[in-house]
Amino acid sequence: MAGHSLDDLRRVIRRIETRRPKRAAAQPIEEVLGGELVDTGEGKLLVVRREFPLSHQHGRQTLGAVLEAPLDLLSAVARAERPVEDARRLLFLDAETTGLAGGTGTYAFLVGAAWLEDDRLVLTQHFMRDFDEEPALLAALSPLLEGASGLVTFNGATFDLPLLETRFLMTRRRWPAALPHLDLLRPARRVWTSCLADCRLATIEREVVGVVREDDIAGGLIPALYFDFLRSRRAAPLGRVLAHNRDDILTLVGLLGWFGRALTSREELTAGELGGLGRLWEPVDVERARDCYRAALTAGLAGAPAQAVRLQLARWEKRFARWDAACALWEAAARDTGFDPRPWEELAKFHEHRRRDFFTARAVVDDALGLAEDAGVSSSVREAFAYRRARLERRLLARG
Repeated sequence: MAGHSLDDLRRVIRRIETRRPKRAAAQPIEEVLGGELVDTGEGKLLVVRREFPLSHQHGRQTLGAVLEAPLDLLSAVARAERPVEDARRLLFLDAETTGLAGGTGTYAFLVGAAWLEDDRLVLTQHFMRDFDEEPALLAALSPLLEGASGLVTFNGATFDLPLLETRFLMTRRRWPAALPHLDLLRPARRVWTSCLADCRLATIEREVVGVVREDDIAGGLIPALYFDFLRSRRAAPLGRVLAHNRDDILTLVGLLGWFGRALTSREELTAGELGGLGRLWEPVDVERARDCYRAALTAGLAGAPAQAVRLQLARWEKRFARWDAACALWEAAARDTGFDPRPWEELAKFHEHRRRDFFTARAVVDDALGLAEDAGVSSSVREAFAYRRARLERRLLARG
């Protein structure tokens, strides 16, 4: 009876096993993500390659516009340590990492790189299927770095490049420290700080480049998706990560083209961008900066950005002793909504020290004091104007 029951149990188990569908083998990651496994000499690595004609429109920008960018001027206004040159040998770089804190425990698991080749932009993405593939990833990047005339990144100076340099050094590889680097975050902040909500690449991409991404993934979620892949080996969710990285690089190319056009032609720029372009030019070419500031005011720049431009332009007019122009700007700034003590102070100093017109200087100070009290400004500002008024009274008495 016991033997019969055991045979029955075995038959039941076999029926259950034959009914259960076999789990399909996981689709290879290279098929899921559209790449190929490449032997780099340091092991295999997933490489996804895309090519775009230079006529390709990324938002409002044509990729080929990067060829017209004046790299020497861009290097100067971006304060690059060494000028970048030869647009056809530039390497556009963007990395996705296992965390945002940096340090030796942070890996760059996906590095996208793009360069110009004949009449197209070649974009390759190098993906580590696990941490032990880091030597293969770095080996794939090495010849790209060695053949580049310079690197172009967005915030790469503080994040991407220090992280990659750390990974190179930890694996006893040579990092090309002398390679010129153009970080577009620096000029972006000068141009758009006062006219955009922030200077994140996503904001600039939407408002300037004209790209609105669909089904994009937030950068802060990307490390979690990678760790989930390491646990589950499900590659499909990583498609959004690669798309995010690819769009970042295309935006980087388009943004360099935008800067190139803006530095050589002011057509189609907004009043805010003209003011920002003045800030961009100021450290290297004051005359061009002043032209941009004037153009911004003529184009209708208003509010706090206009006040900042007026005062900055007046500062340069004062430095060049163009007093009529400086006074006109201070007077316009003094009429601005709200009370700003700076133009009143400059007008009072001009009439007191340049024209020796103590009566007019005192009238300016009296008006400033009245406005300061109505506006409820700090006591230190009011005391400074009161001190100046008392000095003017003494000088008027001395003159008799």
